[in-house]
Amino acid sequence: MQQMQKRDDWWKQAVVYQIYPRSFKDSNKDGIGDIAGITSKISYLDYLGVDAIWLSPFYPSELVDGGYDVIDYRNVDPRLGTMADFDTMTATAHSHGIKVIVDIVPNHTSDHHPWFQEALASPKGSEARNRYIFRDGRGPDGSIPPTDWISEFGGSAWKQVEDGQWYLHIFASEQPDLNWKNADVREDFKRTLRFWSDHGTDGFRIDVAHGLAKDVLNRPLEELNQWTLQNKDNPDGSNPLWDRPEVHDIYREWRKVFDEYTPARFAVGEAWVEPDHQYRYASKNELGQVFNFEFAKANWDSSEIRNAIEDGLQTAERSRSTATWVMSNHDLVRHASRYALPQIHSRTQHQLAKDWVLRNGESYEENRVLGTQRARAAILLEMGLPGSVYIYQGEELGLFEVADIPWERLEDPTAVRSKGPLKEKGRDGCRVPLPWDDHDSPEPASWNQKFGQNGTFGFSTCKSGQFVKPHLPQPMWFARFCVNREESDPSSMLSLYRQAIAKRARLLTEMPNTSLTWLTDYDDPKVIAYTRSCSSGNGKLAVITNFGERPIPLPAGSIVLASLEIVDNLLPRDATAWILLE
Repeated sequence: MQQMQKRDDWWKQAVVYQIYPRSFKDSNKDGIGDIAGITSKISYLDYLGVDAIWLSPFYPSELVDGGYDVIDYRNVDPRLGTMADFDTMTATAHSHGIKVIVDIVPNHTSDHHPWFQEALASPKGSEARNRYIFRDGRGPDGSIPPTDWISEFGGSAWKQVEDGQWYLHIFASEQPDLNWKNADVREDFKRTLRFWSDHGTDGFRIDVAHGLAKDVLNRPLEELNQWTLQNKDNPDGSNPLWDRPEVHDIYREWRKVFDEYTPARFAVGEAWVEPDHQYRYASKNELGQVFNFEFAKANWDSSEIRNAIEDGLQTAERSRSTATWVMSNHDLVRHASRYALPQIHSRTQHQLAKDWVLRNGESYEENRVLGTQRARAAILLEMGLPGSVYIYQGEELGLFEVADIPWERLEDPTAVRSKGPLKEKGRDGCRVPLPWDDHDSPEPASWNQKFGQNGTFGFSTCKSGQFVKPHLPQPMWFARFCVNREESDPSSMLSLYRQAIAKRARLLTEMPNTSLTWLTDYDDPKVIAYTRSCSSGNGKLAVITNFGERPIPLPAGSIVLASLEIVDNLLPRDATAWILLE
């Protein structure tokens, strides 16, 4: 157990590992990952060295949106296990010194949620409907949606019910938005936070944290129609949908719930807001942390990444919290692939990567050697930064995006519902089940992008002598990235992650240390270099990343860790080194 785990503020400098439960490990041979599967791999997570695990939704769901359409917020989906399984998993994690964070989805419910079913059976203006956002339509007979808004998954953001009213759904039509001005909604989510805290949960990740408070029930429809769902800017508080000032009242109420426990629970918000507003969510009176998505948005470009670091540090300073650093998650094209593609700035984040996925990975060259090299450099750059690091399952193996999943096998609603210029293939390429063991999947004679038919790379096992297909297909090239292979290879991505996490804990986070100093020795915009004071008075650690064309000299000192081999004290292109300065 790391020293920091003994502190109540463990989360301020933690390494958090995100688990997408349905794709992590299948224990009951049905092709879907489950809670018991997570428990079976706690020793692997301990071996990796992480401080906490964050579980994406595992609640009862129709799986319209990968579990983010929740039917029951205080239970486990029977396909994934039971509450007893959750309690066993939590106890096992805690016995290894690993904290547990669960995903809370407060913006919307499933349309199968008892509340929404009650709303459909209730008349206009009823208390049941007031828990959601219902409005009359436009036109003489109300047959036109209240506004022209296009949902995040494509199509109208409104759906009409039998009596003619329309309800708002920012995402899929099966995900009706809640009305957070309703007292029932507020109180029920407090009960949910207490429920999971009572079951040993140490913290929460808040989905769509910037979207809860909406001002759409009383404004004239003509005024609302001037906005779009895709416009998330709100500098003056006039946006009716996103980042509204009232959302902070909700989180101040939640903070009182978190503080009922010893140690107090914490939360990290998914808030896609302008950097200048992020600090509000991370205040000690609200959630405590917020994701720095500027870092995840950045191309492999020194100026973009430096700006993202400075934005994250500024947010942390203004909130009096710590920064968060993330490169991949369940919603993003895996960064090893993003870094392997041409690095072209676009107005829309990762647009080139999304276009590449839409065209089954055939529109641009994916240089995997270069992508791996940059991903290795990126994790050392990230791990040296002050604050918390969030790792998405599989990135420690160096996994690339599976861009060529057959359309008929896709699960993400984006693939089906987006149309025209907004068409996307979706997020399934980063959600393919993990490859654990190559013994049940013989290596093909030639490597290609074909999908395996006889084996699941240890994700699942045989049932009645037959392999059960995983819920998303695994490409045959996954065999190169299986855990059993990488564990025995000292040059693997997994070995690099293990070393970086261990050295980070020993040198940088054993005692509180949440600042950095830019190293001015390099007068080169293609170099990012900073120093951190080491724990226990061990001097200073320099973290240096070379984005330039030519190798650069390293300062005098001992090489602690490097993403590539260092020859003649020169740092190669697209590489990072940690140097304990003399």
